[in-house]
Amino acid sequence: AVEEDLLDCKRVSQIGIRVGYSPDDWEKSRNLGFRIVPARECWHRSLEGLMDEIRKQVGDAPVYISFDIDALDTSIAPGTGTPEPGGLTSIQAYEIIRGSRGLNIVGGDLVEVSPPYDPLGTTALVGANILYEMLCVMPGVKYRPMHTPAKHPDRTWGVTW
Repeated sequence: AVEEDLLDCKRVSQIGIRVGYSPDDWEKSRNLGFRIVPARECWHRSLEGLMDEIRKQVGDAPVYISFDIDALDTSIAPGTGTPEPGGLTSIQAYEIIRGSRGLNIVGGDLVEVSPPYDPLGTTALVGANILYEMLCVMPGVKYRPMHTPAKHPDRTWGVTW
């Protein structure tokens, strides 16, 4: 897409990138203007603030979200072609997707899910939830924030923020 001049590289962000094969792996992307956020910069923190920055950076331009499941830690998503420890948590993945709400999202995908490498199916489960969250933040979809009180607050089960 870069070679075909289909991207506005100053509006591209890559979040959760980990160790590359050489020090130059990220240089090409940075030289093109991509924003690179290594996984280590995401450890032990919420990504809501980062997503605020990204929404400002992107503005009203069309957005395509491509989520690579191997950005997640192997303890959460072992079923991928390139598992690597030290990745994002599932909560951070949801923060990224939910933080995309309000952008002019024109499409999205989830890549690198490989069920044969995950006999318990956790990778597929997390991946399905990421795709569901992605659909929920698409333009025109009625959105119910997670902090909305439950219909039955007297019940002691479930999320009742």
